[in-house]
Parts: sequence; C-alpha cells; structure tokens
Amino acid sequence: MTTAALPSFIDPARIGPWGMFLEQLERVEPHLGPLAAWIDTLRHPKRCLIVDVPVRMDDGHIRHFEGFRVQHNLSRGPGKGGVRFHPDVTLSEVMALSAWMTVKNAAVNLPYGGAKGGVRVNPAELSMAELERLTRRYTSEIGSIIGPDRDIPAPDVNTNEQIMAWMMDTYSINQGSTQTGVVTGKPISMGGSLGRKDATGRGCYVVAREAMQRLGMPMEGARIAIQGFGNVGSAAARIFHDAGAKIVAIQDAAGTIANTNGINPHALLGFLNGNPRALLDYPEAEAIANADFWGVDCDLLLPAALENQITAANAGQVRAKLIVEGANGPTTPQAEDILNANGCTVLPDVLANAGGVTVSYFEWVQNASSFFWTEKDIHDRLDRVLTEAFQGIWDLAAARKVNLRTATYIMACSRVLEARALRGIYP
Repeated sequence: MTTAALPSFIDPARIGPWGMFLEQLERVEPHLGPLAAWIDTLRHPKRCLIVDVPVRMDDGHIRHFEGFRVQHNLSRGPGKGGVRFHPDVTLSEVMALSAWMTVKNAAVNLPYGGAKGGVRVNPAELSMAELERLTRRYTSEIGSIIGPDRDIPAPDVNTNEQIMAWMMDTYSINQGSTQTGVVTGKPISMGGSLGRKDATGRGCYVVAREAMQRLGMPMEGARIAIQGFGNVGSAAARIFHDAGAKIVAIQDAAGTIANTNGINPHALLGFLNGNPRALLDYPEAEAIANADFWGVDCDLLLPAALENQITAANAGQVRAKLIVEGANGPTTPQAEDILNANGCTVLPDVLANAGGVTVSYFEWVQNASSFFWTEKDIHDRLDRVLTEAFQGIWDLAAARKVNLRTATYIMACSRVLEARALRGIYP
C-alpha cells in the first residue's frame, strides 16, 4: 500500500483499520477492468466531520468528548451506517467502517452509500442522564449532514434503540417536525421494524447456511465458536443452536468459556441476566485462556466483536473450516492469506453481517410509506436478499477463481464505480 493513497491528515505509520481497507482495495483493483480508473474515488472519503461534544455532567462540570461522522461514498444513495460509543474510537476506524458500509450496501444491492459515526467515550462511566445529554449534543453537532434522504444512522457498538430514540427526537425537534426515517434501529413504538434486533445475527446464520451447503458441512451437530456475546453474537448463537448446531466456545470481554458438548445460549443468557461479567461463572462450561480460543476445535468460527482480531499472529491456530465475520474488519489481509492457505473459507464482513443494514433498509422503507410488515415478512425478505447476494458472489468467485472477499469487492466496487462514472463530476 502506498502512502499516496492516504489522505494528508492520516499518519501513514498509524493507519489502523483504514489501512486494512486500502489494502483490500489494492487487491481488488486488478479485477475491475475499465472501472479501475475510478477507484481513487473509494480511497478518499467524501466527507469527514469531527465534532466537539461538550456535556454537562451530573456534578455540574463540563467534559468534552470527540465525535465523528464520516460519509465515505454517496454515489448510490444516502449514507447509511451505525454510531458507536467506545473509548477507542478514532477517525481511522470510523473512516474504515464507513468504507466497509459502502461495500456492504452495494454487495447486497441496497440503494445506499456508506457512512459511519462514533464518539470516543466509555458509556459505562456515564449515568443515563449524562448519556442522554451526550447523545443529544452529538446529534445536534452532526445534524447538518444527516437526514432521512441524506445520511441515516443506526445502532452499533454500545448504542441501542434508546440511543436511536434520543437521536430521532433531537433531530426532529431541530427540524420542527417528527422525522422517523432519520435513524433506524428505533423502538417499535417509534417506527422501528420487527426483526431488527436479531437481524445481523440472523444474517450471519443465513449466509453461513448457504456456504455450509456448498462446502458439504451439515448444520446438525456443527461445532461453532463465537467471539463476542453482545447483540450479534448472542442472536447468532441462539439461531445456530436452534438449527441443531453446537456452540462449543464463547469469548467476550469477561473471558472465554468452552464445552465440547455444547453451550445452550438461551440458558447462558438467562444466567447472565444482563451482566456479561458473569460469563466465567457459568456452571455449564469451563473457563479457558483467551489465547486458547483461536485454537478451539470447531467447524465454524464467528468473530462478532471488534476489528483486527484474527491476525498473522494467531491465524495459524484456527482450526475452523469456515469463518463467518459477524464483526466489521475482524480479519487482517495477512491473516486471511494464512487462513486461505490452510483451506479455511472466509465469509467476509461486508456480506456476512449485512443482515442488520438490510433490515434497517426495510425499516426506512416502512417509515417512508407508513406501512409496516410482519416479522415473518421481514425474515422472508431478509433471507431472500442475502441468499441472492451470496449466490451471485459465490458464482463470481468460482468464475474468477478468487476468494469470497475479493468476489464481494468486485461485485460491490463495480456497482459503486459504475454509478460514479455515470454521474460524472460536477462542476
């Protein structure tokens, strides 16, 4: 990767997740034909907004938090992407996440561009009142670039439907009218969609099911290890378990547990009762070292935490035949080379975790029409969208003799760059 591909305000020695995205672009560029002439479009985010978020704390003093909203590409439609509250949020990370949203939306053919947002904060250290004031001030600060037809935020790490309710209300107050379509992932009572909460985890299951059928891997009895037991990981665990698979290991911030006979995710969730720190106390599993998680004997590995988890340092330990990326950017390019060489198939994040944004799209459409669908409708439409996207990408990978990530990027980047070329440059 050349430093010429980096925006001038990014230190090339500390490029982080954005560097991963740029390397992924370099790998797909030779496969884009004439459209490769436009690929620099994807190397430069359309708009990066950095905002100061001052918040009056409960004790009366003022704290300042740094917030971001990045719109990577809007050639195919309004920006779409979540907002995360995390102490490690950086501009490099948000840029990369917005770029992966561009690719993800195009990969499943949603009429969106890519965007992402974040605030560098540990929400666990805030009271509910402080969290509300933070959310509302951040929404006001980015209010000039978001909107139902401009850029639509959604939940991500450490944000949820309550955060979305505050964001929608703040934006609506500033606009002078209720704007339900400005965010997705809202409470059902405020125009949210049925099926949204489990959508990302359900999407992981759908594409995994399709891949397993083609790889000759039966679902019944399949051994699955899951990193991350939040919204995505726990939903995926429940759905895989109910389909007959065995969850043999779970890793979360609290640590790692394993049971070769399987962990019942429904029972585990009941035991945790909203307290993830109790994971290691679960009596039906054994605590193991975090480093040993990667070498757990399993058929399918589902990283559903944060980016940069599977690296060149631990990829050689992975024994799974299939990796399904529930998180964004969990596997570095160097690690993927090792995995591929060892016969492991990787279902890339921009396809595997697209269930969330797909149902967000359904929510947005329902808000625009003020007509709402049943949960069965949501599940059926999600299954159809992801199955068709998977089939096209699988066939393209076979035809071009490339891995699934490269095939996904060929499909998605071609759609984005074709739109960019047809729209041209103005003025």
